[in-house]
Amino acid sequence: MDLTLGEIAAATDAQLIGGEAGTVISSFDFDTRTLERGACFVALQGERDGHEFVGDAFARGAGAALVDHVTESGGGVFLVVADPLVALGELGRVARRRIPGATVIGVTGSAGKTATKDLMAAACGRQLTVHANADSYNNEFGLPLTLLGAPMTTQVLIAEMGARFAGNITELSAIARPEIGVVTHIGLAHAEHLGGTEGIATVKGELLEALPASGLAVLNADDPATTELAGRTRARVLRVGADAVGADVRAHAIELDDELRPRFALDTPWGSLYLALAVRGRHQVINAAMGATVALALGVGPGEVTRGLADATTAPWRMQLCRTADDVLVLNDAYNASPSSVRAAFAALSELSPPGRRLAVLGTMLELGGHAEVEHARLGRLAADAGVEVLILVGPGVTATAAAASERGIRVIEVPDAPTATVTARELLEPGDAILVKASRAVGLEAVAADLESVHGEPTPSTPAHRAPGEVPAS
Repeated sequence: MDLTLGEIAAATDAQLIGGEAGTVISSFDFDTRTLERGACFVALQGERDGHEFVGDAFARGAGAALVDHVTESGGGVFLVVADPLVALGELGRVARRRIPGATVIGVTGSAGKTATKDLMAAACGRQLTVHANADSYNNEFGLPLTLLGAPMTTQVLIAEMGARFAGNITELSAIARPEIGVVTHIGLAHAEHLGGTEGIATVKGELLEALPASGLAVLNADDPATTELAGRTRARVLRVGADAVGADVRAHAIELDDELRPRFALDTPWGSLYLALAVRGRHQVINAAMGATVALALGVGPGEVTRGLADATTAPWRMQLCRTADDVLVLNDAYNASPSSVRAAFAALSELSPPGRRLAVLGTMLELGGHAEVEHARLGRLAADAGVEVLILVGPGVTATAAAASERGIRVIEVPDAPTATVTARELLEPGDAILVKASRAVGLEAVAADLESVHGEPTPSTPAHRAPGEVPAS
């Protein structure tokens, strides 16, 4: 979206230094690695202060820098504001006003946001012009960037909305003004900050409270929290489920192929569809059904929805299944972990029928607060139920998992870090085995999965963290 320096300054109450008010800025970024020439670099505060990268941004061709002070790098155009993050939110509001014809869809929940967003975009995208957030840009800087990146021709804008504290989604909704809200699931992700499932439901429900009376709420009929959530919105409510009686949209006749790809029938108010997905895991059925429901509600034809979902993919490190040259199946679900997503991962592992053993590499689930010990013990029992014979546990916080798994007869190996887990897994794996890799993002098990997936057994280097804001998605 094009904005002039003068428009940016007016919207953010910025002091423009070194530039002309009529100069056009076409993109915004906080990461110098992905910065386009002529973009406005936003100096955000994360583990590193974004102002440290202003010189690099100008060297890479930035047209301006949104900062709270002029840095020593100099030699560029500065927009000086009191708080760059607040200013970015104001620019998001400007962007939202410039695409009044777009239907904005907010997607939140404890798990499945990114997959549902991607499946929804695919379901809508064969008939409508869709813009959706990149990766997991679902917080106070990611959402404004999503709005600013939307073409003026956008008909459907899909925005994940994460939360780590009460009020986060209310703030995001005030910027994006969603007309459709989707809540995938209420679980324990970030329970430490949000106060258990009750507190999480309260925070996720902020999206539903923000919807207009003319809007639409799409909720998970199989989730016990849905009854309470439905009462928090003025909008029309559609419940999507596979197990619940009385769902408005119902998935049934669910089957998985040998690569865990679901096929199922979907009964909707707009007719019945038969869907075959490219994404993996039984849990993707509800995600896809929610995406289909939104697309059908927006007037997308059933045939276009079916074809769009058949080709849909989702982000890396989420239910990737790879068969190595050594005939080992690697189920890479290493992007992140919460109790509900680990249950889904073990369910997927149990659906595989390897001629050899089932193994798993697990790390700590973070930010569970007082629920941590109980939920980590549950992992050991889930592993046993999935038929895991060998469990490699990485890092601190897994003592309860080790004890519960050992009680169920699983061989448990505890290691201090991801590199040691890689070596241990390599030594243990035999042709015909299947192995799941899963942990919270900070544990870094994607490097373990990448190594195991490598055809030649050579480690695949992971990209080092450059700026904190893009690396820590909210739930």
